[in-house]
Amino acid sequence: MTAADTAATDTVRFSAVLTPHRSLSPRAFLVVMALLAIASFAAGITFLMMGAWPVFGYFGLDVALVYWAFRRNFADARLFESVALTERELVVRRVARNAEPKEWRFIPYWVRVELEENEALETCGPLYLTSHGRRLQIGAFLSPDERRSFATALSRALSRAT
Repeated sequence: MTAADTAATDTVRFSAVLTPHRSLSPRAFLVVMALLAIASFAAGITFLMMGAWPVFGYFGLDVALVYWAFRRNFADARLFESVALTERELVVRRVARNAEPKEWRFIPYWVRVELEENEALETCGPLYLTSHGRRLQIGAFLSPDERRSFATALSRALSRAT
């Protein structure tokens, strides 16, 4: 039996895909951009009629910069991290925009889930997986409550798997 056969027969004990939250849908983006373009065009025409013709171009530049910022935000939203725990290993896979996917493998028995918490501020910091001197930050784009919830779920899954 090869390593690939063994990995294929392992049962998945825990699986999650972590994605950044984006509150603006593509349709809402079009509505926002249309409203912004109309408002900028109207204001630009007003300044053009007053004789301040260079201002008209700046209103168009503002719309172009907002468009670029939103498109960049949507491109960054393609980032995701998948976490899969089997009987033999914990696999973390990160897929980012314009980069090759990266993958880390850990032995579940040795993995510790570390969540830096600040009880005074009632918030939490980064979430790490630590094993054999290696430390991997995961879920950096998650909110503090989501990081806390994911850390709890992964810790429970790891304790059941070992």
